Amino acid sequence: MSSPSDLTGEKQQFFEARKKVFPRKVNGTYRRLKWVIMAVTLTIYYVTPWLRWDRGPYAPDQAVLIDLANRRFYMFSIEIWPNEFYYVVGLLVMAAIGLFLVTSAVGRAWCGYACPQTVWTDLFVHVERLVEGDRNAQIRLDKAPWGAKKIGKRGLKYAIWLYIAAATGGAWIWYFADAPTLFMDFIHGTAPFAAYAAVGILTFTTFTLGGFMREQVCIYMCPWPRIQGAMMDEKSLGVTYKYWRGEPRTHGLKRAHAQPLTDLAEGEKVGDCIDCNACVAVCPTGIDIREGPQIGCITCGLCIDACDEIMAKVGREPKLIGYATAADEALIKQGKEPVSAKKRLLRPRTLIYFLLWCGVGLGMLFVLGNRARIGIDVLQTRNPLWVQLADGSIRNTYTLKIRNMEARPRTVEITVDGIDAVLWNDRGSRDDAAQAVRLEVPADKVAKTQLFVAAPGAGPQRTDVVFTVRALDQDGASASDESFFERPEGSR
Repeated sequence: MSSPSDLTGEKQQFFEARKKVFPRKVNGTYRRLKWVIMAVTLTIYYVTPWLRWDRGPYAPDQAVLIDLANRRFYMFSIEIWPNEFYYVVGLLVMAAIGLFLVTSAVGRAWCGYACPQTVWTDLFVHVERLVEGDRNAQIRLDKAPWGAKKIGKRGLKYAIWLYIAAATGGAWIWYFADAPTLFMDFIHGTAPFAAYAAVGILTFTTFTLGGFMREQVCIYMCPWPRIQGAMMDEKSLGVTYKYWRGEPRTHGLKRAHAQPLTDLAEGEKVGDCIDCNACVAVCPTGIDIREGPQIGCITCGLCIDACDEIMAKVGREPKLIGYATAADEALIKQGKEPVSAKKRLLRPRTLIYFLLWCGVGLGMLFVLGNRARIGIDVLQTRNPLWVQLADGSIRNTYTLKIRNMEARPRTVEITVDGIDAVLWNDRGSRDDAAQAVRLEVPADKVAKTQLFVAAPGAGPQRTDVVFTVRALDQDGASASDESFFERPEGSR
């Protein structure tokens, strides 16, 4: 299939070919902040599965564990069961509102500092710089023909990348099983196939996305920048080039030593920007911040550090590039003071997001603190729907699942309300029928039992009933589930 052509017959390009980005090393406030956040986030990711948390003899002692085999999610003292999936939904809602709050308060700070793609790409870039040298050395190596030196450096770099990627994939699977046990099984080749497959997939994706695609993920693959673009307004914080101060640009240090905005010649003015391209050289996505807001800017602040270095060398005020809002720009150009950070943070939209975030979190904590630690699910056996006993009474059969959500065995009592009936389960007989049935439920388990309910034959064809399970301990927790009792038609 041929490419479309314009009226001149020349082929049109719908996509620009990727230009390799070689970020230059920079030091400064925001670079140090990125180092701290990288260290904290990577430590949390790699260390968390190895933390222990004592839950007693009947529950796992891994602090954070997604136990798929037993369908549990443990996070320190919190245990989430499958029927409590709404807590996971609540956490996802909080995460979404939290991103909205961060965007409203500090723009794309998440993208620039804490996004996993940013953190691992930053780590890979530092490895690349350690092996191949800084920006200029990397460019020279990239253009150089393949030889022993280039092969050696690229091989070493890829080997370190691969190690980091494998460690990333390995750390992920520790969250789904007891980390020390799975680690030994993994080393000895006895771990489940799913563990090896997961590590392989995550190793490949981390190696590819962090090592080769980098800024392409942020610009083209990730939907969040486009969502943020729709959310931001003139009061949203972002990295801004102060063009009213930097323009017109000079070229080189010599001319820049003239006083800013003073005549160099008749009708000629000079701004603070010396067009050194330091801001472009350090940008991890390779954009020019002086061209204005753009989707490729992740607001990491490295261009601010680079520009401040240059401004210090040429004797200019810092923050020619800095964090600012469009509203602040308008005020500064008018010679007015910009809005204070406190006032900007306390604007209505930010407060609404914050209150929503707190409301969801407090609501979840309230429900979590007051939830019953026992549960019951009742399913009526439909084949047969009912059985007539020798004494003329009608028996219905039910399958009950009793959840003991405590880390200790419990004795529970099951009763039925709404009908005059006697009960017995599959561990007893008709001779053991009584108004209630007792059952031992193991710690942190679901006990399944078949319950038989017998009631007089005369009565409505269908009667609504309520099954109640109550723990026979000091807790005395109880839970109920509704069902119905069936009789043959015409039994009145």
